[in-house]
Amino acid sequence: MTTAMERGQEPDAGRRALPAAVIALADRLGARANGGATVALSQTGRIRTSADARWQAFKAVQSISLTHCAFDWRARSGPLGIIRIQDALIDGVGRLDVRAIGLISLARVAPSDALTRGELIRYLAEIALAPDALLRNPAIRWRDEDGGRLIAAAGSGATSAEVVLTLDGQGRIGEAFVPDRGALVDGVTVPKPWRGVFSDYRHHNGVWLPFYGEVSWGGPDGEWVYWQGDMKTWSRRG
Repeated sequence: MTTAMERGQEPDAGRRALPAAVIALADRLGARANGGATVALSQTGRIRTSADARWQAFKAVQSISLTHCAFDWRARSGPLGIIRIQDALIDGVGRLDVRAIGLISLARVAPSDALTRGELIRYLAEIALAPDALLRNPAIRWRDEDGGRLIAAAGSGATSAEVVLTLDGQGRIGEAFVPDRGALVDGVTVPKPWRGVFSDYRHHNGVWLPFYGEVSWGGPDGEWVYWQGDMKTWSRRG
């Protein structure tokens, strides 16, 4: 294996290329600059499709890449888990598919720049669940803002995405916000404010992770939560 020194690079060159605030966050969370290529986690929670819709329980598993922008979230919901959902960013393309009994398509969003941008936003927002990516994913562009905020960006052109990460009182990621993530409304993608909130941080497998999260959409009628979840298991893989 060719080492960093053999390539003419110092081992910590990647860290020094990052803003000091990103390195400090990685250190506080216990992020590693080497190890597995992905993290695998499981969740339970509830989800709904509108502010007045009934909540539906779900169970999910997810893999998140630490070295490039990719994830795959697969959930089961409905009676006896007959509804299966895939929300993913794979090979640079966003995917959203909902099926009953794995066969009957209930909702499938056609591939588009808007969908890919939305899934890239999700990846950046969920870096709290994969903190090693702070040090290991060179596709993320970082900016440090005053007031305990970091800007994480990735993609280009129509898929370019930027997420505002706000740190909590312990210097961990407490919130992710985007003013214009695309929401599907009556079959049309409409930009809306989107927010993820992380809490219940625990020291697990040597890293600080949020074990609870909520995600909401905003709009003229105010903000409403559509996803709530508890993380059950988490490990590095690969």
